[in-house]
Amino acid sequence: MGTAGVFEEHRSLLFTIAYEITGTATDAEDVVQDSFLRWSEVDADTVQNPRAYLAKTVTRQALNFLRAAQRRREDYIGPWLPEPVLTSPDVADNAVLSESLSFAMLVVLETLSPDERAVFVLREVFDFPYAEIADATDKSLAAVRQMASRAKAHVRARRPRFEVDARRQRAVADRFLTALLGGDMQSLMDVLAPGAVLLSDGGGKATAARRPIIGADNIARFLAGIAKTPVPDMRVEPSSLNGMPALVIYSGARVDLVALIDSNGEHVTGVYLVRNPDKLGAATEAPSFRTRSSVEQGLAEPK
Repeated sequence: MGTAGVFEEHRSLLFTIAYEITGTATDAEDVVQDSFLRWSEVDADTVQNPRAYLAKTVTRQALNFLRAAQRRREDYIGPWLPEPVLTSPDVADNAVLSESLSFAMLVVLETLSPDERAVFVLREVFDFPYAEIADATDKSLAAVRQMASRAKAHVRARRPRFEVDARRQRAVADRFLTALLGGDMQSLMDVLAPGAVLLSDGGGKATAARRPIIGADNIARFLAGIAKTPVPDMRVEPSSLNGMPALVIYSGARVDLVALIDSNGEHVTGVYLVRNPDKLGAATEAPSFRTRSSVEQGLAEPK
């Protein structure tokens, strides 16, 4: 197949790993490109397990990017949110991948150490064997098992798993969006969970709330204020971002804001607004994500 052909076969997997570790599509693309340059210097015929080798390369590069980014995020203005990405229906229908790509999950992953995050992604999202994860992260097998257990417990405590099919999520989101766009404050508060949280990311480059907004009443009032703010040549389009129902709001041909809606199937539990212009490039062009089932082939090593 050749060096380039082998890499292309695994590119979508590599991008998904890099995005879930770094939280940004821009960094993920850079990680994949850097990894390709490193792979192009290798004799592919001498690599017994190209998938594991490439995953290791991408994981190490992504960890380097994440560590550098963490220092920048300490000085970030307001809440830091991941870079939203356009996703196709098959992502929303894949429960494991959709959950791992969701904003709520990615925000929780921000609270892990870089190594814990990489271990969690490789183990819980893609079911990589512990031996491969140890090699990818340059850790001992015992350390990886311990990190995996600790990260899983941490994530479960902050993001309990509940199964909500895409149809119910869309129905709740539609109720929310209808109330919001129609200016119906009571219906808006009714669809918001009492403890709902809104996070808004402007990065100091666009107007946004600099602190989390908590509670149905507070969120409804905040959103009502935004709805009254004129946007030149505004156009609103429903979308699916990170496997979640979303709105993309345009000002002319430019994306001005994206809103992602998280729900428990009955009420909206989270609203994520991204206005930082540096994070809106992937909201209208879908990258290729690899589902968990498509990487389970050939896992011969003991887990």
